[in-house]
Amino acid sequence: AYGGRADVMRMVSPLGPAYQAGTLSGNPVAVAAGIATLRQLAKPGAYEQLESRGAALEERLRAAAADAGAPAVVQRVASMLTPFFTEGPVRDWRTASASDTSAYARFFHAMLERGVYLPPSQYEAAFLSLAHTAEDIARIAQ
Repeated sequence: AYGGRADVMRMVSPLGPAYQAGTLSGNPVAVAAGIATLRQLAKPGAYEQLESRGAALEERLRAAAADAGAPAVVQRVASMLTPFFTEGPVRDWRTASASDTSAYARFFHAMLERGVYLPPSQYEAAFLSLAHTAEDIARIAQ
């Protein structure tokens, strides 16, 4: 939803010439999915489960990188994470852009071949959901 002064809002279709839309805006399936997601998140322990699974995946990815001798860090907040192929922590654009994006591309394609769908860009984040199981986490970071 959005709003503004009446004179500005009259410029937006159907009253005015400016058309406004967004991905899945007003789509009843997207709204139903959003409501179902909120119901799942309202259940006791949902956020703790997301934190636990996110921490487990972070640890497994760090260990796999270390075992492979690849310099990598995993930036994570709850169930959102991104591996960066670099020596130190990623804190801003300068440190993120210093990471080895070619290594990330190889990692992305290797994971895709194993059936693990990650964001194709080094600069996007992966998200775990409540549907991911402990077995999924183990399989992702074998």
